[in-house]
Parts: sequence; structure tokens; C-alpha cells
Amino acid sequence: MGRDKARRLSGSRHFRQRVVLATLTSTAITIEDIRSGGAAPGLRPHELRYKPGVIVGGRDLEHDCGVHRGIGYFLEPLILLGLFARAPISIRLKGITNDTKDPSVDTFRMVTLHMLKQFGVPLEGLELKIESRGAPPLGGGEVFLRVPNINSTLKAANWADEGMVKRIRGVSFSTRVSPQIENRIIYAARGIFNRFIPDVHIFTDHRSGSAGGRSAGYGVSVVAETTTGCLLSADATVSYPNVDEMNEESENSELTSPEDLGVQVASMLLEEVAQGGVVDSTHQGLLFILCALSPPDVSKVRVGQLTPYAIETLRNIRDFLDVKFIIKPDPNSNTVTLKCVGAGVKNLARKTS
Repeated sequence: MGRDKARRLSGSRHFRQRVVLATLTSTAITIEDIRSGGAAPGLRPHELRYKPGVIVGGRDLEHDCGVHRGIGYFLEPLILLGLFARAPISIRLKGITNDTKDPSVDTFRMVTLHMLKQFGVPLEGLELKIESRGAPPLGGGEVFLRVPNINSTLKAANWADEGMVKRIRGVSFSTRVSPQIENRIIYAARGIFNRFIPDVHIFTDHRSGSAGGRSAGYGVSVVAETTTGCLLSADATVSYPNVDEMNEESENSELTSPEDLGVQVASMLLEEVAQGGVVDSTHQGLLFILCALSPPDVSKVRVGQLTPYAIETLRNIRDFLDVKFIIKPDPNSNTVTLKCVGAGVKNLARKTS
């Protein structure tokens, strides 16, 4: 699927996704005018340069993700690249585990990895372990990720029935603050969830010392599991600008209280459930990429209202993989059904090893 000439792209929009698709399709790209009109033009520290070639993979890798973006920013591309690598990937990522910009590492562990089984990826080789947590602004968290490499191709998916919600699970965390904050978050969230469903369990994960990173914060990630095995997620995080500004009794009026955070994340999850579809809005883009990478069979999926990111993902899929989706809105359920014939991307790196 390689191309002789470099594809010219302009601007920094979806830089990460473009580079991943270029790598998976062995397409050379030239990106011009990155933030040319900004006060600080050029690449940010968290934006990596990739030269298309063989994805090597490997064990005992390590990467410092910095503090500009969360570790979640790096997990999605690592998972996609790892599936098509010459060797399985095992890597330690250091930085911010929970923030307001990117999906939390808890969401990846509880939801994203389980999505892959719909495309034939065995869960036995997938692992995401949270060694320590790190909240903004200083981070200090660490996770361990294992991704297996597939033998040849993914499997086309027929995934259109989201079923009914049967239980809600989640995890509430706190770093360098009173562990009672987690109980306050959970109590508020349960107050919303129990109006609709009795089976709700949210675990606590209090971290102190080195396991709590270098900044104070708290948050929660919740997942709705349906009768057909779909997982819908929502998460939220609050962090303090400086550890010295927080103690067990202080309340910063500018920060969201634990009670309000619990209500907020519960409302966010209920909104995801109400929108319908087999994945939540955060995972639409990844879902479409997996469908497009699959063998040249028909994949069919159903989602809620398309997000702007998902729409841009469909454009990038068209440009790099030459895969076009048939999009059919359902006015009765306000969901959207999408069908495509996959590009049949194979793991050629494994065959050259």
C-alpha cells in the first residue's frame, strides 16, 4: 500500500493520527505550515516525527511522555502500531495518567483494550498496568503496556447491537490528598446511577508517596457494561496547580468539588448511554480505523452522533487507506450505522523477521 511520492499535508490538525496511518500504510508524508500563524510555530514536544518503515516493536522499552499531554495521548497510536509490529511491544510510559485533555489510563484499561477482541485480537496478550499515578501539572505517573502483534490481519466486525446496560463499574483515585475525597465522589455518583440501576460498584485507588506522583489531584472513571458486552466510558479529573496549595481540609473554590465531580461524571456517562451505539464518543475514531484496517470484508458498526474528531478520522481513512464508509443515520434512535470494506492491511513486518 506504499506510494512512490510523498503525500503533502498542511497544518497540524490530527497530526498524531496522520502519522500513525502513514506508518501503517508505508506512505511518506510531508506536513507543511504547522502552526505557521501561531506565536510558537512548529512541533510541540509531545508530537513525534515518524518515518514510514518497518515497525520493529520490542521489549523493555521506556518513554517519558512529558507533561504537555497525558499518557492516554500516546496509548492509542502505540496500540495500533503494536498490532502491526515485527515483535510484541512491552513499554513503560511515564508522565500524567489522568487529566482533562486525554482519556485516562483507566479508560484504556477498562474499555479500549477490550474493544480489540471484536477485531480478533486476543485479550491474553494485552495488558495495561498502572504502576503509579500522576496528575497535572507535574505528573510523575507510570504505566506498563503490553501489546501483541497479529499474525496477519485483523478480523472484520459486525457490531451493531449495544444491548441494555446491566451494570456500572469504575475506579475513583486520589493522589496526595485525603482518601476521603474518593468516598465523596463515589457517594455522589451512586446517587445519580442508583436512580436507574442497582448494580453499581466503583473501586477506590488512593496513592501516596512516590506512587502518587508529584501533584495533588483526584478523579473518577466509570464504565457502563451492556447485555451484549459493549463498554461505554466517561472520566473526569481535578488537579491542583501546586502540591503546597492543598491539604486535607482546604477547599479551593475554583476547583470542582468531589461531590460535583461525581455528579458530573455520572451525568456524562448517562449521556453516552442515551446517545446509543456500541462505543462511546471518545472511541469512535479508533473504531473506524480498526474497521478500515480489517480484511476486505464488510464491517458494520453503529454509533451515536458523530463527533468532529470522528468525522475528521473518516477523511483521513479515505486519504490514506482509500476506504469509504457508507453512512446511514437512523432518525428513530438518533444513531448512525456505518459500513465499509476494509483495506486488508497485513502485518508484513512479522513476515520479514
